[in-house]
Amino acid sequence: MTAQSIDIPTSPATADLGDALIVERASDTTALVTINRPDQRNALTLAMWVRLAEIFEALAERSELRAIVLTGAGGAFCAGANIKEFDTVRATNDDALHYAAMVDRATVAITRCPKATYAAVSGPCFGGGVGVAVACDFRIADTSAYFAITASRLSIVYGIEETRALYHTVGLVAAKEMLFSGRRYHAEDALRIGLVSEISEGEALPAAIAAADELAGCAPLSIAGTKIVLEALTEGETAEREERMSVAVERAVTSEDYREGRAAFAEKRRPHFTGR
Repeated sequence: MTAQSIDIPTSPATADLGDALIVERASDTTALVTINRPDQRNALTLAMWVRLAEIFEALAERSELRAIVLTGAGGAFCAGANIKEFDTVRATNDDALHYAAMVDRATVAITRCPKATYAAVSGPCFGGGVGVAVACDFRIADTSAYFAITASRLSIVYGIEETRALYHTVGLVAAKEMLFSGRRYHAEDALRIGLVSEISEGEALPAAIAAADELAGCAPLSIAGTKIVLEALTEGETAEREERMSVAVERAVTSEDYREGRAAFAEKRRPHFTGR
């Protein structure tokens, strides 16, 4: 299908970004979010961090979507934060705290999005780029991809949300190695430590869209509810989040989709799920 733009309202903080982040339909059920600053290897400005949060928060409410693919333009995924603006946007302690809060907001918006999320990684994926990639449910890379977190070379400590996402993706030892050393991981190394879910035979983006489109026939309430339960388990907060999990379970089992699923099974046909 021909790509169609998806209109996401802007805030005063992001009104002047232009096409630095593009949101469009990759298919009827999959949205494609493209980081579009190829001349800067898609480095993220403060306004872009805010915009990422706005985009994923808005797409979370789109009932027709089953999945979201995040990628970068021009042969790079994302070179991380735009260090060139740090003297301005992180000039004071308060500025630095605000910056960290906006990064955390974007990370949470991606992590807690009720849709299945995929990062399609080609070329460099550094620093904050790794952060947004591991916030996604799956990372599909091609052989051009390489990853590094260079915070230790800039005297930066990553915030709780980015670090948590990395830790849950690669585990404690590999997270320490990445954060302490700043070493570079090519696609095969990234697959070995669990940073990458899959290495595609061709380019990463078509492979990620194809994987996302496979979810078109799956029940969206099941995906959303499963993400809630898995997050509670990985955070060790099953007691604290018991009510939220119970709501997700009850919403699914009392839904029209549950009745449709049973009917389709009995009638030996494919179900048509609507998220209701």
